[in-house]
Amino acid sequence: MPTFQADDGVEIYWEQWDGDTGQPPVLLHHGFIASGLTNWVLPGIVDALTATGRRVVTIDARGHGRSGKPHDPSFYGETRMARDVTTLLDLLGATAADVAGYSMGAIVSLILATRDRRVRRLAVGGVGAAVLELGGVDTRVIPAADFRAAFETDDPAAITSPAAAGFRSFVDAVGGDRVALAAQAASLHAEPIPLDTITVPALVIAGRDDPLASRPEILAKAIPGARLAVVDGDHMGAIRVPEFTRELVGFLNTGS
Repeated sequence: MPTFQADDGVEIYWEQWDGDTGQPPVLLHHGFIASGLTNWVLPGIVDALTATGRRVVTIDARGHGRSGKPHDPSFYGETRMARDVTTLLDLLGATAADVAGYSMGAIVSLILATRDRRVRRLAVGGVGAAVLELGGVDTRVIPAADFRAAFETDDPAAITSPAAAGFRSFVDAVGGDRVALAAQAASLHAEPIPLDTITVPALVIAGRDDPLASRPEILAKAIPGARLAVVDGDHMGAIRVPEFTRELVGFLNTGS
């Protein structure tokens, strides 16, 4: 099982599929509660990319999937996760990478693109205007306190927020560590991201029925030269529609 140890000791799992185009790898970062498997492999996105000859790398963020799951909130936050991606790119010996992230992973990818000049192309999905207005995922739709309450209770029937209850069902379905996920919910990024410093080709993909990605055109306008694609689906479903995969793969392979 391929893993590396982050500089704070957390074990990070990653996976790789070889390609034959000689292009930089595509690095995919999943959303909250998900993993490389649930966000990128099962919907067929990894297969679609490898079918075009691309080398693909997925990472399981700390607290998620097969990575380490500390319970202290000080180990979390999207900035900390972006540092893990930088460490992985170092490990791979990558001089450039095309990066795509969804939801929480989109925030990680945006932060990475402002700090690591190896990002060659950038695609973000599942986020919208809240990136500018709140500095991260849209906690107006589901407050972080609702997430924490939903994850901390032993009785799912006691959850009062329907949206948070849906995410709790997702946690239970994938066997997630609820305490670790509550720690990430307590550490969500909420500071301005210097989007105007991103100078690489960028794509914003949003589901038209995704309340967590409302007004994505505002985000696209804030990233110089970014293109917007709106596809069918809500927050959980948009990443699984064929149009999402077509938009993503087409963008990542443009100019390759």
